[in-house]
Amino acid sequence: MKPDKIDQLYFSDVNEPIKFDRREFLKKLGGGIIVVFCIGKLSLLDGWGKNEAVDELNFNAYLRVKENGRVNCYTGKIEMGQGIITSLAQVLAEELEVPISSVDMIMGDTDLCPYDAGTWGSLTTRFADPVIRAAAAEARETLLNLAAEKLHINEDQLTIKEGVIFDINNPSKKITYAEITKGKKIVKTLTKKPEIKKAKDFKIIGTPIISTDALAKVTGKAQYSGDIKLPGMVYATVVRPTVYGAKKLKVDASALSDFEGVALIEDGDLVAVVHTSLETANKAAKKVKVIWDAPKATSNTDSIFQYLEDQITESSVFKEAGDLLIGKQISIRIIDGKYYDGYKAHAPMETHSATCYFEGDKLIIWASTQTPFGLRDQLVNALHTSTEKVQVKQIFTGGGFGGKIYNKQAIEAALISKSCGKPVQLVWSRKEEFMYDRFRPAAVMNVTSGVDNKGKLTLWDFDIYCAGTRGTSLFYGIENNRTRMFNEKNVRGDSHTNSLNNVSVHPFGTGAWRAPGNNSTTFARESHIDVTAHKIGIDPLEFRLNNLNHKNMTATLKLAAENFGWKKPKKEGHGYGIALGEDAGTCVAIIAEVFVNKNTGEVQPIRVVCAQDMGQVVNPLGATVQTEGGITMGLGYALFEEVEFNGGNLKTRNFKNYEITKFSKTPEITCIFRDKMDSKPEGGGEPAIICVGGAIANAVFDACGARVNRMPITPERILNELNKT
Repeated sequence: MKPDKIDQLYFSDVNEPIKFDRREFLKKLGGGIIVVFCIGKLSLLDGWGKNEAVDELNFNAYLRVKENGRVNCYTGKIEMGQGIITSLAQVLAEELEVPISSVDMIMGDTDLCPYDAGTWGSLTTRFADPVIRAAAAEARETLLNLAAEKLHINEDQLTIKEGVIFDINNPSKKITYAEITKGKKIVKTLTKKPEIKKAKDFKIIGTPIISTDALAKVTGKAQYSGDIKLPGMVYATVVRPTVYGAKKLKVDASALSDFEGVALIEDGDLVAVVHTSLETANKAAKKVKVIWDAPKATSNTDSIFQYLEDQITESSVFKEAGDLLIGKQISIRIIDGKYYDGYKAHAPMETHSATCYFEGDKLIIWASTQTPFGLRDQLVNALHTSTEKVQVKQIFTGGGFGGKIYNKQAIEAALISKSCGKPVQLVWSRKEEFMYDRFRPAAVMNVTSGVDNKGKLTLWDFDIYCAGTRGTSLFYGIENNRTRMFNEKNVRGDSHTNSLNNVSVHPFGTGAWRAPGNNSTTFARESHIDVTAHKIGIDPLEFRLNNLNHKNMTATLKLAAENFGWKKPKKEGHGYGIALGEDAGTCVAIIAEVFVNKNTGEVQPIRVVCAQDMGQVVNPLGATVQTEGGITMGLGYALFEEVEFNGGNLKTRNFKNYEITKFSKTPEITCIFRDKMDSKPEGGGEPAIICVGGAIANAVFDACGARVNRMPITPERILNELNKT
């Protein structure tokens, strides 16, 4: 496409440099006003071609006001149920003064959208939101400039409503965005940066809006990668070993002669069969005999924690202050504690899926992925091709939680398609999902606390194995403290993986799991805070308020306690529990009520109050839904979810023996947000989940006196603790 078909191209500064060829970018778009967010000062607005040395634009999102008046917002982020398809459209519509219904989100298409590292970490609202708002404000000002010229009126006499610009004094004198965008090429820059709106002027931001994709999803019209059907497509079934990490030694596929039209695919350790019928492909795959070389078991469900402590001996200090020795000397009581968290599966509704085909030598693929551009790069390496020969197309992802950033299924599908020369669809079974999903790693946390005679914390020594340090910065005022992460020297010991001599200490793949590591460490910290409070006979709420030195966390805790009714008398067998946490810039306070049957050890969650300080809440309904989802998922890891294994032999392979939260175990949930609409937005997808384990553990103790220091907090573990007392 030639530049003269573009009415307006405007460049704005952002903070993340991403390379993108401007000519290829322009070829893919039609007419209309285009606003690009880019890095640095680019001198190519004087007339395309005068600055030939500038061949690449660095940007991470852009919007386009089309000739029909609709607005496209292009972002490398993806929608997987967290609601950004709605909230990003809201902020654009707010600043551009258009109805949200006229905004179309183009997300994660590697040929159309600018590069993005991936959708994780509750980063989208925090970082993409302000940039999109700024660009929309700039587009609005550009449109006002153009309208003033066309209407022959001063710009300060104009106002905008739903994409129509009109004279304040004469509303009949007006022009629509659609009318402005048609016509000659216009290339110009703004002389001053426009201001974004203040909260008092919001019309759309802060308004509860049902997700714009809700109707498509509840009616079944929304498409996922497994819904794509292509002419001549075959279904692939991969032949898997029974032990994770096994290597292929020998393949006997002689029995495939019983199946007409079945093809065998081999590529390294990948063994698969394809057929036009999924049922036939599944049956045929069971007839392929493979001899595997399986690794020996080094740990199991119960021995893993001691194994981690024995194997990982190197450590690094994350944060420290004061002197631990002095802290011990001035403490009237020193309390030690050990806390454990087992492996957890992501267990998304949609298993890992991919559908792909080759258009000539270019791969086109739809995949359930949180990292479209990361997947593109992985495919480039796997196929030994170039970036322009791979396109990852936009598609909904049915739950990710950090599990769909590794893309094994998509690489398998692409290799199979290349080998058989046909379009391929690969949808993992639930059994495959459990085995090849990268679990939240097992973790060990050792804590030592000390208090003085005034109930002030004087010592905090926090050692972490395999959970990382996310969310562990102290919001309690403890002068003598140290937080250490145990890992091999020069090896990143975060919540994603730990390795010794480049070999994982875990028996299977581990990786990011919704607020990585923060669930485990918050469980340990908040359990131990409660243990300390009870040891010295101080109310857990009072103890926390007495020791907090974080203004926003204090206000958030007070908000939760007020709405929960902390002083309200408890029924027999009921208990209250508090947990505080910080993630993605958001302060969280959860207070839970549970009932514990002392005869069976069964826990029934009764109600949960979650207060959050997440700054500006763009979509209160969306934020509430995310909070409720996080709490519900958190109840699963706190009470039910546990991966059982012996080495790489995974015993937990479906929902029959991996229990997630049921409706019958879902409590009444109350979500409250601090009113800070003039603040910048913080994360909302992950924070709420981090406090659930600690709040439930503390509530269980309050209800029955059982202090369970290992998640999940099962009836058996509760009864074991009760039998000790």
